Amino acid sequence: MTLHTPVEAQPDFAAIKAKQNTSWASGDYTRIGVTLQVVGETLAETLDLAPDSRVLDVAAGNGNATLAFARRWCAVTSTDYVDALLARGRDRANAETLDVDFRIADAEDLPFDDATFDAVVSTFGVMFTPDQAKAAAELLRVCRSGGRIGLANWTPDGFIGQIFKTLGRHLPPPKGVASPANWGRPDWIEETFGTGAANITCTPRDFVFRYRSPAHFVEFFRTYYGPVHKAFLALDPPAQAALEADLHDTIARFNTATDGSMRVPADFIEVVVRKA
Repeated sequence: MTLHTPVEAQPDFAAIKAKQNTSWASGDYTRIGVTLQVVGETLAETLDLAPDSRVLDVAAGNGNATLAFARRWCAVTSTDYVDALLARGRDRANAETLDVDFRIADAEDLPFDDATFDAVVSTFGVMFTPDQAKAAAELLRVCRSGGRIGLANWTPDGFIGQIFKTLGRHLPPPKGVASPANWGRPDWIEETFGTGAANITCTPRDFVFRYRSPAHFVEFFRTYYGPVHKAFLALDPPAQAALEADLHDTIARFNTATDGSMRVPADFIEVVVRKA
């Protein structure tokens, strides 16, 4: 008798992305995103690009990195697959009279020729793609030889990585989809980008979440941050209460404030890949 090892079915990435699109379009991510602007500015300073460099912002959200590079006279193309987020980025660019090209685009299938850009960047964006290998390959493909890929990615053990772990305990992610926090692991970055890179640096950094109180943070994210917003909507009231309690426990592990407010340093890595 021959024993056959069952072949594990490939996740339905198209269906997963459609669900993600709905999730990120819910709430109002712009209310969250604008608080993270300093991360885009720091990444722009790290890459230190010359004016008129061609920059692609992938999974740009409401445009933090987009604006940072445009302020430094780069020719920026800002992309996301959520039209509502791009619209908010466009509003912000218009308010500052910045010249940016906004395009709807899937990070796993970028509509650009090979080697189009001098730099390809993403701050807390591309890390949420379900097909991680494909997204990474696309970043490399559209970047020219000698150009740079610049990323800001939450780490698995940092605050946001643990928030997503907490969410996953209450609402498990689709089977076969890897954790977004992989992108915050230097070993995974080396393994994923190493064959196409001349060199890679991963610099530990942190962003400090500052809110009036832990309850303020939970309510704000529950209202405006798509993944948390959708998680609460998917649960019945007792399960919602359990999730809220677990979120408060997670905050308490990281909170350095002693006055009842919330001051939480959240670890991320700033990644710079120079393409071979």
